[in-house]
Amino acid sequence: MTGLLIAGTSSDAGKSLITAGLCRLLHRRGVRVAPFKAQNMSNNSMVCSDGSEIGRAQYLQAIAAGLEPSSAMNPVLLKPGTDRRSFIVLRGEPAGTLEAGQYATGRAHLAEAAFAAYTELAARYDLVLCEGAGSPAEINLRAGDYVNFGLARQFGLPVVLCGDIDRGGVLASIYGHWAIADEPDRDRLAGYLINKFRGDQSVLHPGLAELTRRTGLPCLGVVPWLPEVWLDGEDALAFANWPRIPGRTGTLRIAAIRFPRISNATDLDALAAEPGVDVVATTRVAEVAEADLVVLPGSRSTLADLAWLRERGLADALVARAAAGRPILGICGGYQMLARSIDDPVESSAGMASGLGLLPTQVSFGAAKVLARPSGGWRGHPVTGYEIHHGVVTADGGEPFLDGVRQGNTWGTIWHGTFENDAFRRAWLSELATTVGSTWTPAADARGFAARREHMLDSLADALQSCLDVEGLLALADFRWSSLSRPRI
Repeated sequence: MTGLLIAGTSSDAGKSLITAGLCRLLHRRGVRVAPFKAQNMSNNSMVCSDGSEIGRAQYLQAIAAGLEPSSAMNPVLLKPGTDRRSFIVLRGEPAGTLEAGQYATGRAHLAEAAFAAYTELAARYDLVLCEGAGSPAEINLRAGDYVNFGLARQFGLPVVLCGDIDRGGVLASIYGHWAIADEPDRDRLAGYLINKFRGDQSVLHPGLAELTRRTGLPCLGVVPWLPEVWLDGEDALAFANWPRIPGRTGTLRIAAIRFPRISNATDLDALAAEPGVDVVATTRVAEVAEADLVVLPGSRSTLADLAWLRERGLADALVARAAAGRPILGICGGYQMLARSIDDPVESSAGMASGLGLLPTQVSFGAAKVLARPSGGWRGHPVTGYEIHHGVVTADGGEPFLDGVRQGNTWGTIWHGTFENDAFRRAWLSELATTVGSTWTPAADARGFAARREHMLDSLADALQSCLDVEGLLALADFRWSSLSRPRI
């Protein structure tokens, strides 16, 4: 089995995008490479064409590798619902919950499923490029680990550490990982990468040389700061790192509420990618009052995040916006919060509660989880999206909008991903601009969202080609060009 594990010295160290970039680079070379993450802990997810749910990062990596995404690429997805409980998605389907006390010792069945999925991919592809989770140096969790050193030792995989120098302390962090690992785990460490470097690399070289001398691990490359690599983030730490893209005409200001249990925040990416549209994440009443549009994104804990809105005074600010005719958009969980009532015996076990009452809807949570890839239209523009929810919304008024409702200037849809449809997004934003009196218009020469993502993946692959020892990485994985297989199914 030919594989390689990219581990991170912390969450958001860059391992997801390094893996995506290597998938694209190797795909362009003709390698049948498949991404794999044994366990992902993220509320940013995507629905595959077969109806299974996986982490958004693995979905992106599959696209980078020219593959149809599948549940084998992310067999275990943990979606945090509270600080002490996560909802389990196993091979793309709901599979109960995992309590905090079970994390170290209660995952044996998850490990079994993850190892089976890796074996499945290894039998079908030339190379399996694995992504670790968090940090492999969490020795308190080592006994039940099957995504970092546990995976590496199960299948004899070399491990490459990716460290984020932008946070500081990267040399000590890499050394600490090497030092704290027990000897069998340390034997799996094969090298390290430095990510997000800015400045003159000659300043860094003495430190790298000493780190290599002390650990015996080679440096396999220094990745520069890549400001345009920001789409499809999976980690909560990456949320709201949207760059401002100047437009030639007016500006639209969008405030996205940063829920404690925000999910599928990637819905905001396509809006932020539009020139002249400034998207900020906020928990401030003043920004909710001042923005041209307020977006309530998805939530993994609808009633808990609704209570949080009320505690912070944000609910009152939203009610005032709606009364003044100022635009609000709710997506999935955010849409559910806009309802008159919410009955939730499933997600929170709280039962009946009042919503914000800004849309003529009622929400009822059921045990069955809806996973779908719907399509429809808005004012002649085709729209596709995806659904991930337990709450079913019923409307008794308002104007239909993408399987949701519009009333006045308050909009709601249960669909994620709708703004990735270029024509719809630009038409909807144009109507928003007219409503709020902005002179913003779409830039005629701006890339579409899918084209932007492809350009990002190709640019990332180009950057990695120039700064990483790609042949050295392949040699670590014992990859041989003569072993390239014909496509297997």
